Amino acid sequence: MSSPTGGDPRPEIHRTAQGDWVVVGRRCRACAEPVAYAWPRCPACAAAVEAAHFGPRGTVWSSTVVRIAVPGHTPPYSLAYVDLDDGPRVLAHVAGDEPAPIGRPAWLVGTSDAGDLQVEVDR
Repeated sequence: MSSPTGGDPRPEIHRTAQGDWVVVGRRCRACAEPVAYAWPRCPACAAAVEAAHFGPRGTVWSSTVVRIAVPGHTPPYSLAYVDLDDGPRVLAHVAGDEPAPIGRPAWLVGTSDAGDLQVEVDR
């Protein structure tokens, strides 16, 4: 899967003036669908979108531990899908090698040296 612009498929993230990390994405002007990428139109209804920031907090929707070798990552490592508050669901790396508890609060903490979105989870 690639991004709508054909570049890096990971969400763009940056730090706010208050020091919080947020995902830079889009929100549909018609149906309010949140998207973690720079889509030119809403993927749900094809209406116009506007720039939006999501996070820094969310809730763990699902989690797993990867135990196979993937280029650029040393197993085992934990991944979680996080539903950002009032935003989209994003895939992020979680510190440690245990799955993040589903339903627990999580917050964006930046990106790894490899450019992967990272979250911390309230265990």
